[in-house]
Amino acid sequence: MNVLVFSGIVFAVSALAGFLGSLTGLGGGVVVTPVLTLALGVDLHYAMGASLVSVIATSSGAAAAYVKEGYSNIRVGMFLEVATTIGAVVGAILMASVPVEALAVTFGAVLLYSAWLALKEPKRSAAREADALATRLKLNSSYPGPDGAVTYLVTRVKTGFGLMFGAGMLSGLLGIGSGAMKVIAMDQVMLIPFKVSTTTSNFMIGVTAAASVGIYLGKGYITPGLAMPVMLGVLAGSLAGARHLMGAKTLALRRIFAAVIAVLAMEMIYNGISGGLK
Repeated sequence: MNVLVFSGIVFAVSALAGFLGSLTGLGGGVVVTPVLTLALGVDLHYAMGASLVSVIATSSGAAAAYVKEGYSNIRVGMFLEVATTIGAVVGAILMASVPVEALAVTFGAVLLYSAWLALKEPKRSAAREADALATRLKLNSSYPGPDGAVTYLVTRVKTGFGLMFGAGMLSGLLGIGSGAMKVIAMDQVMLIPFKVSTTTSNFMIGVTAAASVGIYLGKGYITPGLAMPVMLGVLAGSLAGARHLMGAKTLALRRIFAAVIAVLAMEMIYNGISGGLK
């Protein structure tokens, strides 16, 4: 396979990844990394480096549109980024000392658990009490609905903040935006509506990735020839996904979210255990 054909395939795969990442808040890296590794034979560390670049592109491409439309909760995103950024740096430092097989199995296990959680509709109560910390930090907000603004309350802020440290660590360790864990934490724990969770995740993942990408670059795991088509493809896909989110059904988003990451999770676990990534 020559360079032009390889770059074209990487661009196409990355565009699809960016589209799915934008719709679900996953970040394109969660699709790019397994495909580059399993289908195209790219070393896992280099795939993760290119993936981090793609995550920044996804966030840049989709976040602006979501903020403009009023879906992203900026205050929640900025507050939780404190935890994810610290975690991302810790994860990136640990990455070089973890065997490839262990990284692959960890990657798959995290995604498989996320897929299962994504299909569970959290119980929401309109009469629940507001979280005192959320009220103090002015995290409660609203998003555009078919009949006007839909207000919501943010709950269990401290628990969500703690989970975001773990999400950041996974981002640095696995070379993803850890959008899956961010969405799960906001949707299932903090009870933020799913569309707000996915759009706020898109806003956050670029900052999380940027916190660890410097360490990957310093270790030589980011190569322009691979990172460029990945970045351009993800950016194009994320912009297309942003235009489709507004009218998308929440149940459909949950199913897409779960199906995509479940398949990739099983592939990564199988190859990690069988040694297929050597």
